[in-house]
Amino acid sequence: MKHLCQVYRSPKNEGMYLYVNKDDGLSKVPESLLARFGKPQSAMLLLVTPDKKLARVNAERLLACLDDPGYYLQLPPAPDGSDIDAQRVREQNTRLGG
Repeated sequence: MKHLCQVYRSPKNEGMYLYVNKDDGLSKVPESLLARFGKPQSAMLLLVTPDKKLARVNAERLLACLDDPGYYLQLPPAPDGSDIDAQRVREQNTRLGG
C-alpha cells in the first residue's frame, strides 16, 4: 500500500499540517476542519509507504487515515514540547467532524 500524499500547512496554527491523497485533494476534509485550519498552503508532495520514516507520524497510521476518513491532521507539539499521542489526534479529528 502506498499513497501520493499532498501535505498542507495551516496559516492559522503553527505546526498544524493536513495530509490528503493527492488525487482526492481536500474533497474528504470536513468543512469544519477547513474553517479552523485556514486556507491550506501547499507544503510538499510525499510518496508514503508503510516503511517510510516520518518525523511525527507513523507511516502505517497515516496510510490508514488516508484510506478512512481520507485525511490526517497533524497537530502542533504539546506546550511541553512532547509529541502528540494518537488519542489526542483522534479526539481533535472527532471534534472537527472527522
